[in-house]
Amino acid sequence: MQEKQAVYGIAFSKDRKEVLLVMRRDIPVWVLPGGGLDPGETPEEGALREFYEETGCKGKILRKVAEYLPVNRMTCFSHLFECEIIGGQLSTGPETKAIQYFPMDKLPVLPPPYLGWIRDAAAAHPSLIRKPIEGVTYWVLIQLLIRHPLLVGRYLLAKLGIHINR
Repeated sequence: MQEKQAVYGIAFSKDRKEVLLVMRRDIPVWVLPGGGLDPGETPEEGALREFYEETGCKGKILRKVAEYLPVNRMTCFSHLFECEIIGGQLSTGPETKAIQYFPMDKLPVLPPPYLGWIRDAAAAHPSLIRKPIEGVTYWVLIQLLIRHPLLVGRYLLAKLGIHINR
């Protein structure tokens, strides 16, 4: 059995001062476009598919930013690609409630590990980053559960395959 993997695409504005984020429908939080890698897909194919499904835009991969290693059962091997929009129009869909560019210095509240991933991509490291996923711990989950019980409840249901899309 192959290890579960996830893929994400990050797109910056032309001047790299803004980043494109999507608000999920099942768990209304701002995140990078992405999701699970389908069987038989390459990470690149999966990232472009997820990017299109969640933004309505066709993307082109500019570079692979990072490979993030799982640290617990809440995480999986994750690929992050920097993408450029080459077609289509920003539009919501079954998985996306909203889409917006945010200034890099005025990002919304993001669940872990997205802020670190955005920073990694913005830093434009000359080589591939390969490191453990940061900020996704059981202690953080408990803290978030206390502060945001409905969001964490929806997250846990989604992890079980039960999606509440509105």
